[in-house]
Order: sequence, then structure tokens, then C-alpha cells
Amino acid sequence: MSPTAPTGYRLGTKRRQSIFSINLNRAGTLTGKRELILQGMLKAVGSRGYERTTVADAIAEAGVYRQAFYDSFADKEDCYLQALDAGSAWVELAMRDAAADATTWRGQLHGALTGLLRFLDEQPAMGRALLVEVHAAGPNAVARRTEAMARAAAMVDLAREEGGDDRAPAISAEAVVAGILAVLHSRLASDQTSNYLRLLPELMYLSVVAVSFNTAASAAMHSSGD
Repeated sequence: MSPTAPTGYRLGTKRRQSIFSINLNRAGTLTGKRELILQGMLKAVGSRGYERTTVADAIAEAGVYRQAFYDSFADKEDCYLQALDAGSAWVELAMRDAAADATTWRGQLHGALTGLLRFLDEQPAMGRALLVEVHAAGPNAVARRTEAMARAAAMVDLAREEGGDDRAPAISAEAVVAGILAVLHSRLASDQTSNYLRLLPELMYLSVVAVSFNTAASAAMHSSGD
């Protein structure tokens, strides 16, 4: 399944907004050459690894001519960095769509995780490019993944608002996102290509436990360790 979005969908910062105006045909398939190349880069990196991927690989995945690549991108790194932005937007859109009808934080989390895990089941190579290969691409790529994690943590942190006066510490949301990333990273790095949605119940359990106020946990946090 090709990632899809309504034409002109916008998300996040001005830099992210500027990279994302998708062209679709009536069947919902990507048609813009630039979008095809971004997708092709993610698929190539996810299949071959960042260091082994070449511009020719991305072009072959996209099914376009070489000149089309250089009309939009300076080199492989430039294309991959922009593909990270676009890929993150595609994933976040899948998560938001899946959570759109939820009215509680827990329902929104369930929907968002469902969207994320379904995306990985359908596009494991792209998931690997987005979550695993960023370190090989260098600090600029890592910074983009860090931005995506911060946005996810902000959503998870809404749980503390529902907790009223009894709230888990602020670091809880960050820990939840880092934990989920670690679980998914290990599976994508080992080339798991399916069964991500089966992780949903356990990831929900871990997420809710981590951000829910617990008297014993609160006591431990304020204890001197004696």
C-alpha cells in the first residue's frame, strides 16, 4: 500500500509544511515524481541500508529518470533527509486517522498505536528506513527522528492532564515513547516484516502503566532509597 494523504495536507513546522503537498490519482496512488522518489528512497534504504543505498536504487524504486531526482534533490543525503520528513508525516497521518473518533486519551493512544503498527505491517522497509537507519545517515537524520519522538511524547503526555492532581512525573511520556521505539527498533533491525499489530495489547499495557499515577511508585520516587 502506498502512503496516502489528502492533497495539501500540512503538518508541524514550516520546514515540514514545505515538503508535503502530495499528488494523488483517483485510486489514491502517489503520482508526483518528487513524492515517488521520496518513497523510493525510503524503500531502498529500508531494504539495503543507508550506506549501501545509491541514488540509482532510489530512482529504480520510484520508476523515474535520473534527471527527475536532481531536479528536486542535491544528493542522496538531501533526499533521505526530506524522505524522513515526508515519511514521518505519512506515519503521523496514519496514526491520527486511526485515532480520529476517540474521545479519551486512552482511546486516542489505542488508535494511534493501531495506525502505527498497521503501517509497519504494510510497509516494514519504510519503517526500517525511518526508525533504524537514521544513525547510519548521521546527526541530521537523528535530529529528525528526535523531533518525531518529541511530538509523540507530547501526545502521550496528555494522559497526565486526565490524571488531575494525581499525576505521573513528566518524564513518563518520554519513557513510554523511548520504550516503544526500542521494541519496534529491535524487531525492524532483525528484519521482522509482519505481526506488528499483535504487539498492540502489550504496548497499551506498558503505556498506561507508565503514565498512570501509582501510590507505590510515587512513594518510591520520593524515597531516599532506604
